[in-house]
Amino acid sequence: MKRLILAVTGLLVFTMLNAQSLEEIVKNYSAANKLDKLAGISTIKITAKMSMMGMEMPMELWMKNPNKIKTVMKMNDQEIISVFDGEKGYSINPMAGSSEPVEMTPEQLKQVLKSNIFQNSMLNYLKDGQLSLEGEEKVNEKPAFKIKATLDGGNIAYMFIDKESYLLVKQSATVNQGGQTVTVDSYPTNYNETNGVLLPMKTTASASGMEFTTTFEKVEVNIPMEDSIFKAKK
Repeated sequence: MKRLILAVTGLLVFTMLNAQSLEEIVKNYSAANKLDKLAGISTIKITAKMSMMGMEMPMELWMKNPNKIKTVMKMNDQEIISVFDGEKGYSINPMAGSSEPVEMTPEQLKQVLKSNIFQNSMLNYLKDGQLSLEGEEKVNEKPAFKIKATLDGGNIAYMFIDKESYLLVKQSATVNQGGQTVTVDSYPTNYNETNGVLLPMKTTASASGMEFTTTFEKVEVNIPMEDSIFKAKK
């Protein structure tokens, strides 16, 4: 009986010492991802490509601290542009039959702003009470913290943080697309640091039976970037 009590006590102590609070996990995640460095960075430009169904689409992302962003995707020799100048967001989509700037809906704007590295931070979600720790799950046979994020509009996303590296290794989000609910699972890999900015250079995602991969080919930090880049224009 004495040995049993000692064993149980030891197990409880071990569990308490190894258990981590949500705040500690987010703190370690922020340190691993060097989020404290972002305040000292003025601009980020990413040259990338998206591959799906045998097609490759070149992409560019322009970001200027704190909230300006522009994305350009080339498809069938035409450019699909989304831009936010810090106050209003516009899109230009020739594939939809118009080459004129159209002001984004609030929902469209939210989707664009999710790509802004300067704004999309787990620290902000934690501060706003949008996160909860849902235990652990294995991702690629390695244990990961499972964190639930309740986003604006009631949308739910799950973030899986590797227990060893504290990097994001999976994200699962449910989104509304054309009136249908779609679950998107994404797996960021190949993390690389460029002048203090740590990013996954490859992300593989799947939704509705389709798989697509986004690859960052070049990351430029603190390069000159005029505000005129973020103005809506043909």
